[in-house]
Amino acid sequence: MTHIQHHAHDDILMGYATGTLPQAFDLVVASHVSLSDDARARLESLEAIGGAVLEDIDMVDLAEDSLSQTLAKIGGEAPIEAPQWKVGVFPSPLQQVVGGDEEAVRWRNVGRGVKQCILHSDEDGTVRLLSIPAGRSMPAHSHNGTEMTLVLKGAFRDEDGVFARGDIEVADANVDHTPVAEPGEDCICLVATDARLKFRGLLPRIAQPFLGI
Repeated sequence: MTHIQHHAHDDILMGYATGTLPQAFDLVVASHVSLSDDARARLESLEAIGGAVLEDIDMVDLAEDSLSQTLAKIGGEAPIEAPQWKVGVFPSPLQQVVGGDEEAVRWRNVGRGVKQCILHSDEDGTVRLLSIPAGRSMPAHSHNGTEMTLVLKGAFRDEDGVFARGDIEVADANVDHTPVAEPGEDCICLVATDARLKFRGLLPRIAQPFLGI
């Protein structure tokens, strides 16, 4: 069983439950919840509270033929068989986006052995897979917005501690760190950001527009 020490906070889970998070962050939270019994239990509690609140909201009258219209739409569509995702490095929500597990990723080299794969990007945020060779460090950086990182394989260390499989780190403008992959195994992370990172070094800043980080 995965031993998770760094969990998503309740405000993040509440945003996920109410659908107010950007799509990029939704994928990170859904993947974290799939790996964390603690996060899943807290999410269910928050959803139960939300359901209780909805019960107190005044009902809205529906059109008399609303049920027949809904059934007609359902009947007019061919049934879609849900794919069976195997147990692997990636949790089910991520496998659905990637189209499989780790071997299905189309990696792009970004330098010094580091690879990335951008899964989704829009005006609200970007979510990417990041593979860092064991023992290799990422450039020191701070943040113009929020960076949410979920470890899927291996582990990394920074100024806030060690983050291993299932752990989630949320960093903002107050966090300045240098993530380093722990020895022994390459570190694969799912990373969502809603703004460009603030790199200290000149070379990362020059490469930044081409990498979309």
